[in-house]
Amino acid sequence: MNNRIIIFLFSAALITFTASCKKSNPVVVHIVEPNPVFTALPDTLKFSVSGGNDTLTVNMNGTKWEAFSSQTWVGLSFTSSIKASDKLIVTAAANSTGSIRTATLSLVMDNKTTVLVNISQNIAKITYPDYSSPVPSDPSGMNSTAKALVSQISLGWNLGNTLEVPVSAGGETGWGNALTTQTLIDSVKAAGFNAIRLPCAWDSHSDPSTGAIDPAWLARVKQVLNYCYNDNMYVIINIHWDGGWLENNCLPSKQVAVNLKQRALWEQIAMYFRDYDEHLLFAGCNEPNASDATGMAVLLTYEQTFINAVRSTGGRNSYRTLICQAPSTNIDYAVSYMTTLPTDITVNRLAFEVHDYDPYQFSSLNSDASWGNMFYFWGATYHQAPVDGVDRNASWGEESYFISEFAKIKAKFIDNGFPVILGEFGAMRRLSLTGSNLTNHLASRAYYLQYVVTQAKNYGLAPFYWDAGFTGDQGTGLFTRSTGVLVDQQGLKALVTGAANGTYPY
Repeated sequence: MNNRIIIFLFSAALITFTASCKKSNPVVVHIVEPNPVFTALPDTLKFSVSGGNDTLTVNMNGTKWEAFSSQTWVGLSFTSSIKASDKLIVTAAANSTGSIRTATLSLVMDNKTTVLVNISQNIAKITYPDYSSPVPSDPSGMNSTAKALVSQISLGWNLGNTLEVPVSAGGETGWGNALTTQTLIDSVKAAGFNAIRLPCAWDSHSDPSTGAIDPAWLARVKQVLNYCYNDNMYVIINIHWDGGWLENNCLPSKQVAVNLKQRALWEQIAMYFRDYDEHLLFAGCNEPNASDATGMAVLLTYEQTFINAVRSTGGRNSYRTLICQAPSTNIDYAVSYMTTLPTDITVNRLAFEVHDYDPYQFSSLNSDASWGNMFYFWGATYHQAPVDGVDRNASWGEESYFISEFAKIKAKFIDNGFPVILGEFGAMRRLSLTGSNLTNHLASRAYYLQYVVTQAKNYGLAPFYWDAGFTGDQGTGLFTRSTGVLVDQQGLKALVTGAANGTYPY
């Protein structure tokens, strides 16, 4: 509810009477309204993080004025008896939000004349130690450009819903997956994947006051990374969602605080993994929630901070391939809003990342929604009659759609020298279907996976299948995580066949 204060003041207008001696002539009354006077000084108030009071001097010649605050953290009161000039006390509460915040005071005289006063409040100054301890650049084992390196990725797999689970949600096993073992990674390699994306949480494993990452967590991620290295696989380590500290804050008010944390975390990650060769790639974030030019401008600073932090550590990190994300990892947003790209002191070592779960109604929607129904069948040759009276055929996002989308991203990045990672894609298995509906759905899903992988590679995108671990109804899991046993042979065959059929254009 807006805070509100009203002050009344009676002020006379100039009234002039004109009369004639003749009774038949009417009395004429002229009312001359004074020019409105209404000011509030100063017109801008700035508060520290601790809040406090400040005063506005108000001057007016109307009958009343009112003051409204747009935010509840701003309180209002006046200091003296009602008169034309009065002092309005503005009180700001302490700012514990971690964000710079703003409010507007609207002062209104006689319901028509308005004066606006802008209010802002700072956040506490955040400082983290400088975790970068640079060593001389080391090109050994780092010979490939980003494009050459990505061209070696035949098919990628995500260790989803595992290392990226926030501590508050239970950590690595909090979303139902078993601890990752060498046996699981061996199975992934044997199935035909030669690259693994390791989504990782870092912020929830760090000290909030210093940004220091828990050494035990760094060691655990290194252990899983070594499982992949033991199988000679390419590996991407990122900063994933982890409560949305970066992803949900592509906002000017969050920019300073997020960049400070981004620098501190990436300096530590880069330092800890600095000695690994070019099989290890870093990705600055995951799905940064930017969908307009303002959000993209903020995201660009997060990506630049990531690049600068990694390069500052020296060693092999001077040459490591780094991956930056499109806004919301959305192809159309990338084309529209990435008018400026981050810069890198090392040439030809940047790649970019998009995700694609289109059409969402087929890949991920698990119940009918007001805006659309679930799709069970994708691809024209797999369309069939309605199921229980409902059309379940994909009505958009089929073959020509992917050709169009991948062509856009090829023109945006690949044709300009930057390789692209299709960091996530996939589709659930709707195992609750029965009979011919289930058979046709699974065949349709296999066709979808094969088609997306083939066309992704044909247009230059390295495909990484999203495996969330769950293998039951509506799951995307290929393996039983605890044993490494393959459970979705049809899906795997589609992925591997698609990868074999696709050819990178570089």
